[in-house]
Amino acid sequence: MSAPHRTAEGRGRIGHLLSGAAVALGCVLFLGGFAWGAWEYRPYTVPTPSMTPTIDPGDRVLGQRISGDEVRRGDVVVFTDKAWGSDPLVKRVVAVGGDTVACCTDRHLTVNGKQIDEPYLPTDAAGQGTAVPRTTVPAGRLFLLGDERAGSLDSTAHLQDVARGSVPRSAVQARVDAVAWPMEGMLRKASGFASLPGGISSPGPLRPIVASIVAGVVLIFGGAAYGPLARRRAVRRAGRPEGATARA
Repeated sequence: MSAPHRTAEGRGRIGHLLSGAAVALGCVLFLGGFAWGAWEYRPYTVPTPSMTPTIDPGDRVLGQRISGDEVRRGDVVVFTDKAWGSDPLVKRVVAVGGDTVACCTDRHLTVNGKQIDEPYLPTDAAGQGTAVPRTTVPAGRLFLLGDERAGSLDSTAHLQDVARGSVPRSAVQARVDAVAWPMEGMLRKASGFASLPGGISSPGPLRPIVASIVAGVVLIFGGAAYGPLARRRAVRRAGRPEGATARA
């Protein structure tokens, strides 16, 4: 066997190994990303306009499965509370146990006397909803409002309850990270609550999960294409005499 043929055969073997490794790694990233996502997240459909414009009716959202103890002010959460009905609801946490919440001062929600900037709301939306008298949230509970303050059936509709419109942290099923359909991406950060004790939540692992899945797809298709291309190139080189040049 001539040296050019041995070289072409070696290159073809290397190409085959590299393409196989790329496909194998791609499968690990792709399947691993899906498994990770299924473990961390659950999809929900939002049927009402109570969270517009952040989440519109019919949107599919991804909620990270978390403990209620991990919830921070500004989080959009999925919860179920028998006092509010039997269906899961999606609202924004604006105060936690021990906080004093009220609305509105200069058309702003206040928490512990601090006016909260809420950039995710429509202009002046905070001042258009039901007024919230000065209310202290009981320990271990959450006070929730919809982003569509004028029409949301939220804590303001339960202010006369024993719990003063709050729900227990244990009622939380998930924290919403993103709108999956239509693909609007991650929710805006509730930065107005950042200066309060405890700060705000960090995003869940949705971005690295998506990156893993996308990288897996690229490696699978790239590896699958590289093998045949490498072999074809090796065959062409093997058929060309050593030192031969292309004719013009």
